[in-house]
Amino acid sequence: MIALASGLGIALALLALLAQPAQPAQPAQAERAAFATWLAGVRAEALTRGVREATVNAALEGVEPVEKVLERDRTQAEFTLSLEDYLKRRLTTPTVRTARKMAARHNDVLVRVGKAYGVDPRMLVAIWGLESNFGRFAGVRPTVPVLATLAWDGRRGDFFRQQLFDALTIVDRGDIELAKLKGSWAGALGQVQFMPSSYLASAVDFDKDGDRDVWASMPDVFGSIGNYLQQHGWTPGRWGYAVKIPDAAREKVISVPLRDQGCRAVRTLSQPRALKDWRTLGVTLANGNTVPSSVREASLLAIDRRTYLVTANYEALLAYNCAHTYALSVALLSERISGF
Repeated sequence: MIALASGLGIALALLALLAQPAQPAQPAQAERAAFATWLAGVRAEALTRGVREATVNAALEGVEPVEKVLERDRTQAEFTLSLEDYLKRRLTTPTVRTARKMAARHNDVLVRVGKAYGVDPRMLVAIWGLESNFGRFAGVRPTVPVLATLAWDGRRGDFFRQQLFDALTIVDRGDIELAKLKGSWAGALGQVQFMPSSYLASAVDFDKDGDRDVWASMPDVFGSIGNYLQQHGWTPGRWGYAVKIPDAAREKVISVPLRDQGCRAVRTLSQPRALKDWRTLGVTLANGNTVPSSVREASLLAIDRRTYLVTANYEALLAYNCAHTYALSVALLSERISGF
């Protein structure tokens, strides 16, 4: 009876343990220790870069990796959807309607920014609209933990480590309070969705109030976008032209070498050629387009069933986000906005 009771007790105890809810998995102790060591190195380097100790301590205290950020980094729509599916998702009828409404609402400042930077106001609206859903999204994730996670991950560690230092610099300079430094899952900031390095290099105080406020000031938002595009080679004019390639000319056209430098999307563009050379190869403009004489050369972009000759302005869009799905969605949205 004693043996039976003991066996029954053990069985009941095992059943009780099995019935308990599973405990959430905790990061391995070794990984925690490794991250803490890595973060200590970040702290030390930030100090050598001139960031004040009080800023470093406040920003890095209690920071741990954010697993959700890594999940998003590996499933970006720009790289997982086909062009047609991406455009259907982004260029909806409500989006176009809102873009036109916002262009009319902000007409005055858009015209001033457009003249200042030589950028079509419609392009400013398109970028702003697709980056922040027309100002509805300026980011909700605390930026420092996001950037620390992506820098620690190592896939693009050097890039995000620099962005982390730049974010600390933004706070240290007093551009924004640490508690308000929030952005996307990738660490992009404000209605312009600039990475911290782009904020430091391109954000402008267009309303002249003493702050480069890409979170709330519409003149600063549009001015910063315009300045960014100009800095990356934008000049007055179009981004590109839809073209047709006759079957008889296709082999010659696709034999033009691709780029061997630049981001991934740039390397899928052809080497630039003079427009007369493209015409000689058999490329013709679609939709009754004409190319002004100011356009000297262009590159061929062939993606899915679409073909374009794109100018250096298109590459400025790729500098914003190196994905043809993104750049084409911005470009095509801008063409559906009227009023300027």
